[in-house]
Amino acid sequence: MIEKISTFEYNEPISFYVDESVSQERIDKILSCILEGYSRSFIQNLLSDGLVTCNGKVISKSHKPKAGDLIQFTVSEPAQLSIEKENIPLEIMYEDNDLLVVNKPRGMVVHPAPGNYTGTLVNALLYHCGDSLSGINGAVRPGIVHRIDKDTSGLLLVAKNDIAHISLSEQIREHSLDREYRAVVHGRLKEQEGVIDAPIGRSPTDRKKMCVTDKNSKNAVTHYEILEEYKDYTFIRCVLETGRTHQIRVHMSYIGHPVAGDPVYGPKNGVTYLNGQCLHAAVLGFTHPVTGERIRVESPLPEYFTDFIRRVK
Repeated sequence: MIEKISTFEYNEPISFYVDESVSQERIDKILSCILEGYSRSFIQNLLSDGLVTCNGKVISKSHKPKAGDLIQFTVSEPAQLSIEKENIPLEIMYEDNDLLVVNKPRGMVVHPAPGNYTGTLVNALLYHCGDSLSGINGAVRPGIVHRIDKDTSGLLLVAKNDIAHISLSEQIREHSLDREYRAVVHGRLKEQEGVIDAPIGRSPTDRKKMCVTDKNSKNAVTHYEILEEYKDYTFIRCVLETGRTHQIRVHMSYIGHPVAGDPVYGPKNGVTYLNGQCLHAAVLGFTHPVTGERIRVESPLPEYFTDFIRRVK
């Protein structure tokens, strides 16, 4: 069966191949089956607006694709979107008039997306900061300089004005913003430290996944160092030189040591009780956009992480 889709990003191409189980069904019915939680009118609008293609050609709601056909669509970010302020507690590790550093809990989505408009970090930031958030990334991502995955915990930079946002984004591009992660990965690594230099792009067969590929990819570099070894796992420190989607998860899986608990890039018989990957954004180091001061913020390992280490030692 085709994998169901419960959430996706604005302006990101979404694609899947039709399999035998839904071959010769109407495309509106197929989309209704795989787009979990989305209304019939949402799907009808996608089709009537010409946003759905089959093998590169726009199709109508009555089109019946064959097995192997490639279906693609993109949802554009609405020009006006009202995002509710929500009184969600935030663990703020640093804050001043220009920026703040938030310690995001695992399970929290960073910003609203179709099918997921509430309970996000942005909803909480709007309540905490009011109108004091940068607008460079639009109404859906106010203040968001960079992201981490829903089930990755740890530190995120948030800009309160456009000047701060531009400066922090430039530091990311110039690789002068320090980002350190802690992770527990499957197996025992051969080298005490190493560098994974492998380009990352979207998987051609699964739109939710990224992969190491030379096609439509961007360079990606991850440095890793062993902190502690256990029988079947290794506790490592990772430093990002670039910041690609799912970078550490993809790179560690690529070298045969996926992050423990990773439901996407890990083994099928992986650690299910973790309910997500054992990956934590532990350190952020940056130059303050206004004062020029070098700031370093550290986040201790969360309870789920330390509990897992105790289990596998």
